Amino acid sequence: MSDYRDIEAAAGRIAGVAHRTPVLSSRTADAQSGAQLFFKCENFQRMGAFKFRGAYNAIARFDAAQRDAGVLTYSSGNHAQAIALSASLVGIKSAIIMPHDAPALKVAATRGYGGEVIFYDRYTEDREEIGRRLARERGMTLIPPYDHPDVIAGQGTAAKELFEETGELDVLLVCLGGGGLLAGSAIAAAALSPKCRVIGVEPELGNDGQQSLRKGEVVHIPVPDTIADGAKVTHVGAHNFAVIERYVDDIVTVSDAQLVASMRFFAERMKMVVEPTGCLAAAAALHRVLPLDGKRVGILISGGNVDLATFAAMIA
Repeated sequence: MSDYRDIEAAAGRIAGVAHRTPVLSSRTADAQSGAQLFFKCENFQRMGAFKFRGAYNAIARFDAAQRDAGVLTYSSGNHAQAIALSASLVGIKSAIIMPHDAPALKVAATRGYGGEVIFYDRYTEDREEIGRRLARERGMTLIPPYDHPDVIAGQGTAAKELFEETGELDVLLVCLGGGGLLAGSAIAAAALSPKCRVIGVEPELGNDGQQSLRKGEVVHIPVPDTIADGAKVTHVGAHNFAVIERYVDDIVTVSDAQLVASMRFFAERMKMVVEPTGCLAAAAALHRVLPLDGKRVGILISGGNVDLATFAAMIA
């Protein structure tokens, strides 16, 4: 299992490459939630999401043979862009397996960063099997989007920076898809703010993590029908679940309507674009999904990569 030393090492690798993103606050958000909220804005990270942290940390550990062969991954969008950008920064090849219905903006950005895009049908094909097969055929190193120790450690640097700026917190709310950000954040919280309750937040229609935590084992579900495309996963990763089961206090869910309302709040009140998945943690606070009155609460905003036409239609 990853530990805080891995996060510290990751912070050293990404220093000067990843952005140290701002921590913002809003009196309106505080009044609406009944708490004092601190938003860690990874929508301002390179390529627009926290995923850059884990991707770069993993690739930075490649040996010469791995760099010669290149890197392979599968992703609906943000990890795809993160791997493509990280690979271009260190001068290696990248190939990314993406669902045919991935947001066009994310596909275009992945290609723009130099990644080779390989499409698959997320409803009929298994991206993990495709990834393993192509990695064998091409000799490339497979870095999955969340179920990998180096990815977990890299993602944990966001929470590390948050605690360094805010001090100890009562609650940390973290977006949950595959579990990399939640696992890394939970490890950081255990080291830097031991009394802090760590809560994952999923879409109502994609609550595989919540079911897994309740059952004590990884639960698989069909591909969820949610606007949170970064959380359209069928299960949390095995590495991630081991950490989640040990360090995470609870997992709650929010509706797509609450995500849209949160997107509108960020645009109107804080003047920033946040994608639906990036609003998961914030929506739990802004809509009082759990009691936070009087608490000091950290919120991980995971990303801001959303097509502007889609964004405008959602918040209209």
